Amino acid sequence: MKTAFLFPGQGSQYVGMGKDLYEKYEEVKKVYDDVQKILNIDIKKLSFEGPEEELNQTKNTQISILTMSLAILEVLKANGINADILAGLSLGEYSALIYSNVFSFEDGIKIVKKRGELMQENVPKGNWKMAAIIGLEDEKVEEICKKVNSGFVVPANYNCPGQVAISGEAEAVLEAMQIAKDTRSKKSVRTKNEWTISYRKARKCCK
Repeated sequence: MKTAFLFPGQGSQYVGMGKDLYEKYEEVKKVYDDVQKILNIDIKKLSFEGPEEELNQTKNTQISILTMSLAILEVLKANGINADILAGLSLGEYSALIYSNVFSFEDGIKIVKKRGELMQENVPKGNWKMAAIIGLEDEKVEEICKKVNSGFVVPANYNCPGQVAISGEAEAVLEAMQIAKDTRSKKSVRTKNEWTISYRKARKCCK
């Protein structure tokens, strides 16, 4: 039997994540301490104490999630648990690449920090939100976005069959969520980050 690791992406963060592991495992302490030395930021305070508004900024979110993922990997390695197959959800791909030695630990940390900063810089001015629409076909979500009258909203990520993340102006996202609810979607969930949508404006569904 083969073992697979699937690494989480942006939106899975929460204040306090990793603190219990940091207090229990030396391997986790080393990862957090190494990241702090490489980037010269207090990654422990950011992850363990927040505040939530600061942790949820893309420039901080991505490096915090990556650090926790890499810390957990070290605990697994120490216990003889290794992966044969690796995958990641967007940001999570970088955890997989570092684990696979495509990037060195230090290079991977620096790349993800810069990635988060660049994405943060490209968030358009205004009140932007994302939400995951669950239980509807991709085409139905695209139709819903076209029906919205309160502002700009488009599909941003086709996560998996039956789940599409939409992104746009806050009011437009809320309107799309309501339409989805009226269309009997299983669930609509707002994500924790105001994430960049600028390069996605070219999608066909917003023409």
